Amino acid sequence: MKRGAQRVGAAMYAARAAARNPVRAAVIAGLSGEVKSLPAWLFYDAVGARLFEEICELPEYYVTRTEISILESYAGEIAAMAGSRAALIEYGSGAGTKVCYLLDRLGDPVAYVPVDISREQLAEVAALRRSQYPRIPIQPVCADFSRPFELPTLPPDARRVAFYPGSTIGNFHPTEAAAFLHRVRHTVGSSGALILGVDRRKDADVLHAAYNDSAGVTAKFNLNILRRINRELGATFDVSRFRHRAFFNDEAGRIEMHLESTCAQQVNVGGVQISFEPGETIHTECSYKYDEDRLDSVVRAAGFEVRKVWTDANDWFWVGFLSPA
Repeated sequence: MKRGAQRVGAAMYAARAAARNPVRAAVIAGLSGEVKSLPAWLFYDAVGARLFEEICELPEYYVTRTEISILESYAGEIAAMAGSRAALIEYGSGAGTKVCYLLDRLGDPVAYVPVDISREQLAEVAALRRSQYPRIPIQPVCADFSRPFELPTLPPDARRVAFYPGSTIGNFHPTEAAAFLHRVRHTVGSSGALILGVDRRKDADVLHAAYNDSAGVTAKFNLNILRRINRELGATFDVSRFRHRAFFNDEAGRIEMHLESTCAQQVNVGGVQISFEPGETIHTECSYKYDEDRLDSVVRAAGFEVRKVWTDANDWFWVGFLSPA
C-alpha cells in the first residue's frame, strides 16, 4: 500500500473509531495535546448531573439563586416579549426548574423542547413537566447542544424562542460563543428570539468562593470526570492522585477549572498510556465573565441584538432578551 493510501486508511479508521466511541475519541484527543484538557460535556453523566444540582444549592454558588431572583421578578415581562404561540427550546435543560417561571407566564405556548446530553435526567424532567403542564407538548431531545442537532416537528406558525440560562455561554471562548449563538440564530430563524443568562464580571473573591466551595462539592464534581472515564473506558486513573483547582484568570476574564496531578504517574486510557508530571493539570472547564463590551461583541457577531437586559440587586447577573439583528 502506498503511503498516501495508508494515511487515508488510517484517517478513515480513526473516524470510524470516533463514531463508535465518541467518549474515547474526545478523551484521548484532549489528553494527548500539549496542554491536557477534557471537554466539559463529560461532566454530565448521572452522578455529575446530580452533583451539579447540589452545587446550585450551595451558599457560595450565587449563579443559580441570582438568576432565579431575576426570573421571579421579570418573567412576566420576558414572556410578554416572547409573545404567544412560542415554542420554547431550552439548551442544557438540566433539572429544568428555571423554565417553569416562563412556562407559567407564556400565553398559549405550542411546545417545550428541553435539550440535554444527560438522557436519564432528561427523561425525568420531561415526565415531570408533562405532569405539570398537560396542555403543553413536551418534546425532549437528547443531544450535545454545542453541536448541530435536529429539532422535533413544530407547528409552522410557532415562534421559536431559545432559552439558554445559567450563564453556560461562559463555558465557550468568546469566539466559540459567537459561533454557537450563530447556530442558535439559525435555529430560531428571523422571527425567533433568545433568552440568555449571562454571569457578569465581578470581585475575584466572590468568583473564587463560588468555584471552591467549603463543602467540596465542586471538587467532587470535577474529579467525577475521571471516575466516568475509568468506568466507561476502563482507564486507570487513581482519583486520589489528582486534586481540584479553580482560579480567576484576570487577564482572560474567566474562571478556570483544572485537575492537578499530585505526583509523576502514568495512566492507561483506552489502551493509550498518558504520562503526568507533578503539578501538571488537565483543563476541564472555563467560565468567562461578561462586561457590556464583551456581551455586545459576541451577540453582534452571532447575528443578534440585545433588546433588553434585566439584572439583580447586586448587578451580578444578566438575563437578556435577544432578537435577530
